[in-house]
Amino acid sequence: MLEQPPVFGAELRRLRMSAGFTLTQFASSVHYSKGQISKIETGQQRATPEFARLCDVVLDTGGTLEALAPKRTRRRPGQFPVPDQAGVMREIPPERPGDAPSPPPSRRQLMAAGAMSVFGIGPTAPPPPAPSDRPLLDAYRTLFDQYRRIGQMSSPRALLPTLAEQTSALRGLAARTSGRTAAGLLNLAARFAEYTGWMAQEAGDEAEAARWTSHAVDLAESAGDRQLASYALVRHALITYYRGESTDTIDLAEGALSSGLPPRIRALAAQRVGQGHALGGDHDACMRRLDQARDLFGRAAAETSESGAPVLGPTHLSDPVSLVRGWCLVDLGRPRQAAEILDVECARLPAHALRNQARYGARRALAHSLAGEIDHACELTGHLLRNTACVGSETIATDLRRLSRVLARHPRRPAYQAVAAPLTAALTPPEL
Repeated sequence: MLEQPPVFGAELRRLRMSAGFTLTQFASSVHYSKGQISKIETGQQRATPEFARLCDVVLDTGGTLEALAPKRTRRRPGQFPVPDQAGVMREIPPERPGDAPSPPPSRRQLMAAGAMSVFGIGPTAPPPPAPSDRPLLDAYRTLFDQYRRIGQMSSPRALLPTLAEQTSALRGLAARTSGRTAAGLLNLAARFAEYTGWMAQEAGDEAEAARWTSHAVDLAESAGDRQLASYALVRHALITYYRGESTDTIDLAEGALSSGLPPRIRALAAQRVGQGHALGGDHDACMRRLDQARDLFGRAAAETSESGAPVLGPTHLSDPVSLVRGWCLVDLGRPRQAAEILDVECARLPAHALRNQARYGARRALAHSLAGEIDHACELTGHLLRNTACVGSETIATDLRRLSRVLARHPRRPAYQAVAAPLTAALTPPEL
């Protein structure tokens, strides 16, 4: 639901005229039609927070209009976990005490999901521990890296059953061993569970994402690793970010900025805090956090890990801070600056990283559309839709919906007409 402040339109008109903009000039600057702006100024049409932010940037009004813009009331699909003092999410109970959030899938379920035909593997009884623990741990570590690579090229729904099975298998192996081997296997199980949570979020299931993330924390703590609990705050902050909740995103991610944590976790947390500030329209605070993230990523690269554990967070981005900076500039109402950065950084994404290409490609097309470059945005959209069809991401669809709304303001443009049908098809849920 939208709550429309009655003063927004009148204040926009006053500020526009004070700045010396005619309606035609202002429409050209914010890339809305004169008719749309006129309706907003007269109260016939509701403004969006995105439109208000664009106006604030053009008029240099420091967030005045955004503060008056309609606010979306929060719609929480279900109970969302809040961290306790240790940073662990406890409000979502496990489905069965002491067990994984979801029961291990059967062979029939895996075949139905297509996992066995796609990946050439299936659920089998855990093999007996190897005489030496290192080869066993290395083999599962390599397997985990392969799943993350596969996750860049396939639907999360196809991968979820297999990830759940591997998590269960690792827990079973750990229960039959002891000492460092058991701890190493539990740590890997925790990483599998954390990645399963991310795939659940990509599939559009927030509650399952939260359960798997909490399960990952419990597994890591069983292995003596309490750092994953802090990273879980960063993961949960991503859920609130996609809900459009700036304050919750900042509060959650700031919980992982403690100086006692590894630099990489703090870097990922600083990025997420920056995204939260961008969502709230605070440019300076956002840029400060992104600068902090760059410094922390530099420290993390200089350190060597003796644990052999998989790297937390994205692994297919050569410069995550620059990509996130371009991402945030869209939320901050500076689409032209965003487009310049994203043009450069998207060209550097690996060819096999289809999920990242789709994610940042959608944000890039959105930036160009908001900057008024409609034909170019439509061209970019046509290219990226091939990747979005492969990876089936609900979070990417969030930007595609925004992009669709912007492009739909230009229904007579031939470029839009060429891309309208495939874009609509990409946003239409498949029939079950």
